[in-house]
Amino acid sequence: MAFQVSPGINFSEKDLTTVVPNVSTNIGAFVGAFQWGPLSYRTTITTENDLVDLFGKPTTTTATHFWSAANFLAYSNNLVVVGVKGAGCLNAVVGDDDAGTAIQVDNSDHYDTRIAGTGPFTDQLFVAKYPGVRGSSLKVQAIDSNGWADDTVNTIFKANFENAPGTSDDAAYANGWAGPDTAKPTIEDEMHVLVIDEDGLFAGVAGEVLERFAYVSKASDAKRTDGSSNYVVDVMRNESKYAYVGLVTQFTTNTTGSEKAAGNPKAGGAFLTFNSATASESVPGGSLAGGNDGAAMTAGPIQTGWDYFNTPETSDVTLLIAGPGGTTTDNTVAGTVIGIAKERKDCMAFVSPPQDTVVHATGQADGCVTAKTAMNASNSYGVMDSQWKYQYDRYQDKFIYVPMNGDIAGLCARLDFTHDAWWSPAGLNRGAIKNIVKLSWEPTKADRDTMYKAGINPLVTQTGAGVILWGDRTMQPTPTAFDRINVRRLFIVLEKAISNAAKSMLFEFNDEFTRSQFVNMVEPFLREIQGRRGITDFKVVCDGSNNTGVVIDNNNFIGDIYVKPTRSINYIQLNFIAARTDVNFTEIGG
Repeated sequence: MAFQVSPGINFSEKDLTTVVPNVSTNIGAFVGAFQWGPLSYRTTITTENDLVDLFGKPTTTTATHFWSAANFLAYSNNLVVVGVKGAGCLNAVVGDDDAGTAIQVDNSDHYDTRIAGTGPFTDQLFVAKYPGVRGSSLKVQAIDSNGWADDTVNTIFKANFENAPGTSDDAAYANGWAGPDTAKPTIEDEMHVLVIDEDGLFAGVAGEVLERFAYVSKASDAKRTDGSSNYVVDVMRNESKYAYVGLVTQFTTNTTGSEKAAGNPKAGGAFLTFNSATASESVPGGSLAGGNDGAAMTAGPIQTGWDYFNTPETSDVTLLIAGPGGTTTDNTVAGTVIGIAKERKDCMAFVSPPQDTVVHATGQADGCVTAKTAMNASNSYGVMDSQWKYQYDRYQDKFIYVPMNGDIAGLCARLDFTHDAWWSPAGLNRGAIKNIVKLSWEPTKADRDTMYKAGINPLVTQTGAGVILWGDRTMQPTPTAFDRINVRRLFIVLEKAISNAAKSMLFEFNDEFTRSQFVNMVEPFLREIQGRRGITDFKVVCDGSNNTGVVIDNNNFIGDIYVKPTRSINYIQLNFIAARTDVNFTEIGG
């Protein structure tokens, strides 16, 4: 009990209600090339529309990457995407008089470092949000009160904004404005900004206004009424989907009236305005140019992108989708993704053979086995399919071949909604593939046997049922319980959930009380899994038999958890026996 000096009553609480929490097993991870969107940055996508909105529609060079991600989203709604581009990619920019040197800005964090002076902007007034040719479709222009008064340049602004920019209340109060009954000081810190799709690559209509930013401020510490920043640099950084402000020094200090008054209690930040004495444009900005998609995609950038999923603590994902890899003949990316899953031990990797092995090819079954060997990843954390799917790309209005790993991962993700992670994703009941015209090749029974023995899952076309996943093997060649997808995913659930719950035991005493608390926490969880047909039996041992004196003295704690996983049916033998009319079934029944 707590120590007390004088008489009194003290009470305390001890929480013994610790339980094993459920964990999600339907979070996908994907690294691929897109025509737009952030690079080297984890972004959660929930629908195909969100994928298009942020990363752009598929193109000839990005279609297999786009549809690998989109096909997963046809089954689930949780995909973490990292975008990559080839070497030499650049953001489109515009500076004074439409000049400006194109520069690479991968994402908002990268932008922040440049604004802070690390690899700073030099002559880029406005910068496309992301690298790529698509950014050159944009036109970004700003106008302040001086530009508004120039009828030769302000037509489009007057069509999109009701009133001229002037002095914000925030700036006026900072310079001694007494309130609405007195005149505002002549600060004129406000400006309007327009983002226009000049070539129509975003909106589909040339000249469409994409974004309007009204009454944003040139003051670096300007605030809106809700307390958020109204500084034009911050507003476009946080709210624009298309462009950043680049070199803010091109909005030079106005020494004629917009410096902060002496003694102003607000600290930091200068008021900025476009300096018409050093630039010929009264409306700064213009057409962005110089956007570049970079070199053709190879395995290197994709492998680098997968580094963002190396650490479980920073990226909670469970289904790694390898996509098409770096080239049509390369297995490097697949091997990398499987290696990450094996190292993490809390997720599974889904891979497909290279395109040239199974599309318009011969000897596909042997080619798949050869590809698996080249991946150098025969373990239970990898799942390999054997075909590419032929599907309709509605954005390009044509049919294309796409690897199947996004779909197979999607089948596993869908189990979280329809059944549980430890059910098999294969077969007529749960293995139907969506959005497919045909398979790149149809394996014979001999082909399926060859591949299945090597841990490669075939897909088959069933009359009346469509295309079905016809196998649930992992890539582990050794015949154990872990050569099945459902068993590996069962143990991922058990290990992840119980490990998370066991963190509450850290720094407690290794005594009978703590060990009993652990058992009482784990056993109800396992009984629930047993009731949901995940395991047939279990036993939890955490007592003096495995927590010996040596274990305790080494500050260790051991809990042994034995489980009998349920197994999926892979082989069915049906015996049909013809009997004579006068035979009694009780005499011949087995």
